[in-house]
Amino acid sequence: MKRILTASLLAVAMAAPLAAQAPKGWLERVDRSTSAADPDAPGPIKFVATGTSLHATNPQAAVYWNPANTITGNYSLKGTFVLQKPSSHSNYYGLVFGGSALEGSSQEYLYFVVAQDGTWIVKQRQGDRDTHVIARAANAAVNKPGADGKSTNALEVRVGPDKVAFLVNGTTVHSAPKTDMLAKTNGIYGIRVNHMLEVRIDAFGATK
Repeated sequence: MKRILTASLLAVAMAAPLAAQAPKGWLERVDRSTSAADPDAPGPIKFVATGTSLHATNPQAAVYWNPANTITGNYSLKGTFVLQKPSSHSNYYGLVFGGSALEGSSQEYLYFVVAQDGTWIVKQRQGDRDTHVIARAANAAVNKPGADGKSTNALEVRVGPDKVAFLVNGTTVHSAPKTDMLAKTNGIYGIRVNHMLEVRIDAFGATK
């Protein structure tokens, strides 16, 4: 299921204080849970821009993107994610890249995400399901929530001519050939935040 930030929603946001408004040009696609054992929380998703930061409050999982944000060839995609508080169990958040047709039934993208338990994972989404996965793994580079419940993790995807590297806080947690599920890295880039999470995103962007 998807939800588009339409002109009417933007108009509502314009009536709010300038400190928090719907980010211009961004869209969202909701990814509702189908698991009775792991249901979504009640309430609407909130995705706003505050200054130079983005802020996602996700009772349901969602992907966020701006159709103007596309990149090809060799590039670096970065974002610093500040988890505001732990969820009741580990849920993932992070970077989307190599995206296409994100509004339709033939959506496709890759995503590199981390969780509060110190693990990371890379997945490929095709349609409404994940078709390939680079196995979940723990790494000391992934910061866990501190005494205040918050954690900060700077994520980066480096796409080179023959390989793709995945970094957390400057440490390479995985590197793989640019083949199979990682063969398609050109396209839209964005953000994924799973359900039960509230995350602030700083310094998000891609460079050649």
